Amino acid sequence: MGVTAAAALVLTGCSEKTAGDTEGADTGGLSIQPLLQVDDAGKEVPAADTAAAADPAGDGSATCPPTTSVAMAGALTGPDAALGINIVNGVKLALDQHNKANPGCQITLKEFDTEGDPQKASQVIPQIVNDPSVIGLVGPAFSGETKATGQILSDAGLVSVSSSATNATLTENGWKSFFRGLANDDVQGPSVAKYLVDTAGYKKVCVVQDNTDYGVGLAASITEGLGAAADPACAASIKKGDKDFSATVTKISGAQPDAIFYSGYYAEAAPLVQQLRSGGVDATFVSADGTNDPQFVSQAGGSAKGAVLSCPCGPAPDEFATAYEELHGQAPGVYSVEAYDLATILALGIDGGKLTRPDLLEFVRGYSGDGLARHYQWNADGELSNALIWIYEVG
Repeated sequence: MGVTAAAALVLTGCSEKTAGDTEGADTGGLSIQPLLQVDDAGKEVPAADTAAAADPAGDGSATCPPTTSVAMAGALTGPDAALGINIVNGVKLALDQHNKANPGCQITLKEFDTEGDPQKASQVIPQIVNDPSVIGLVGPAFSGETKATGQILSDAGLVSVSSSATNATLTENGWKSFFRGLANDDVQGPSVAKYLVDTAGYKKVCVVQDNTDYGVGLAASITEGLGAAADPACAASIKKGDKDFSATVTKISGAQPDAIFYSGYYAEAAPLVQQLRSGGVDATFVSADGTNDPQFVSQAGGSAKGAVLSCPCGPAPDEFATAYEELHGQAPGVYSVEAYDLATILALGIDGGKLTRPDLLEFVRGYSGDGLARHYQWNADGELSNALIWIYEVG
């Protein structure tokens, strides 16, 4: 169905300004728009029907102790804070709708800022674990911080539903409480690679990765999926926090690729694409969920035009986007819908009397139901039973 199925879906607007923003970038009215959903062969798949999505309001009759809390952990400050803000705002919307409808069960949200840093997260997660009022967690947000703290959460038996941590190896650690709410990078990589080669028709792609767990894992998956189209002569690595990419631009310029795939976050993707364009490289800039945020467009300005951005996350349906903007004063971004869906699942468990960590964990483990983004049902490792990828374009 293509764009017709996504016509009522949006992923636009500006997230709150965060440290590391590029001031004064002129977006020229650009925004991130959904194109189509693809399977692992890179072929178009119709968008999910949201009519049956679970409603956090429930039937309004829920009762629970006044101390009942869930937590969110992720980057709320720092250069990648927009991603964490998208998540916490999605959770807030679900709980706002729940609490307004259920006077007898007011679920409190406790926010924990990790700055997206694994070391910081290792200090923050024990605080959550040691708070007996917290019976569920949306997060951790980033793959590195999830890798660093997953065992702590598993040992505590605290259900952890992540709307954004996509490194494929996270579910191979034997953790008992981690559930991923979207496709992992071993799904995203081949799906996007097949789309780039077989649908978009790119013959030569330079893969650039940052040095995070997310960036390294996704780059490996993309490179494998691209096969002969991935040119090892122009593959490049950068460090998180880098801003000068002149050596990488020179390397890519000499290779004259059809496309560049960047595996990392928007804080580096924005200056990278700016420097590529100013260096005369006009190849299509492609990246994934770490870049797929309005902050990429805000910081990159006109250089972002035509960029192709994938994500295992779904676009925001109109009704959700309206409610989100009314509550937060800004449009939803990447992971907002998933965070809303996952918070809704926790609220449904609480409304059903699952008021302890063990009970809520078992509820999620056995859950099967539709959300705004997709159907949620997990296997024994905490992976979704079915997960697809969206392709977006900046225009």
